[in-house]
Amino acid sequence: MKVFGWLYDKVLSWSQHRRAPAILAGLSFSESVVFPIPPDVMLAPMAMTQPEKAWRFALITTLASVLGGIAGYWLGYFLFDPVVLPLVEWAGYQDKLIRVTSWFQDYGFWIIFIAGFSPLPYKLFTVSGGMLGVAFIPFVLGSIISRGLRFFLVAWLLKTGGPKMAVHLRTYIDRIGWGMVILIIIAYVWTR
Repeated sequence: MKVFGWLYDKVLSWSQHRRAPAILAGLSFSESVVFPIPPDVMLAPMAMTQPEKAWRFALITTLASVLGGIAGYWLGYFLFDPVVLPLVEWAGYQDKLIRVTSWFQDYGFWIIFIAGFSPLPYKLFTVSGGMLGVAFIPFVLGSIISRGLRFFLVAWLLKTGGPKMAVHLRTYIDRIGWGMVILIIIAYVWTR
């Protein structure tokens, strides 16, 4: 089944659109607040197919993501009870919220740094940081450093591979995609 090849081609075509940088910024901002798809999905093909603009794309992603993180922080700070808590309860994320809260208490600043760099859902940490009243300046600095490191690393890796990498990835994208699906299922079953 060639599902991932079609999706790969679609994302590559989106990355070439004249409004791709604006879409990248919107995706980066919204992912830091509510949206489930990470901006790497757009940044990676843009950096790979237009390596001369990779640093610019990484900067756009970083700035928009940090601004989205700030919006998430203020959402948690000012609107946690009337807006966020009902959504958390509706989605059944109470346990995740408790876990994130305990991580903030245990690790402080470093949890923002880890969440910003890792594939953990950054939005949970931005909103929780605001809800808990985490110091704002360290929150922003941790976000800038961690998100910057992550997105500039992605841009560098794919800039280095360049358009040749796009061809090689296309050859193996279905195997890679199905391998990821299997790993996600195994991880899900293992953690239950």
